[in-house]
Amino acid sequence: MAKNRIPEGPGQSQRQRRVGELLRRRLSEILSRGEIHDPDLNRLSITVGEVRVSPDLRIATAYVVPLGGKGEQDMFDLLHRHRGELRHLLSKGMKLKHTPQLHFRLDDTFDQLDEHRRLMSQDAVRRDLDG
Repeated sequence: MAKNRIPEGPGQSQRQRRVGELLRRRLSEILSRGEIHDPDLNRLSITVGEVRVSPDLRIATAYVVPLGGKGEQDMFDLLHRHRGELRHLLSKGMKLKHTPQLHFRLDDTFDQLDEHRRLMSQDAVRRDLDG
């Protein structure tokens, strides 16, 4: 496994999960309070669903989604443009030896839940589950 590869799910250590959750909360705060000096970014409502960090805590991948699921590309462009400022604001609010580099990915958890509900509501699946 590569040094900075971020494991999916339960492969993360407790420390990685704890730091990821702290980063998620602080990043959500920064975005919701409009601490970035860009009216276009402050106009967006962005949900930070999860932050996963690499084993060495130097890379953080934030799973984000715009409210309503519209304007994903604009959101990613703005987040990418302000990555440095976001990282600086994160460093001020946390006591980490190194503030991780930020990467952003689309959080598709809600889409997966919708698909799961759709599948579970099909007659054939209900018949299989019932008996």
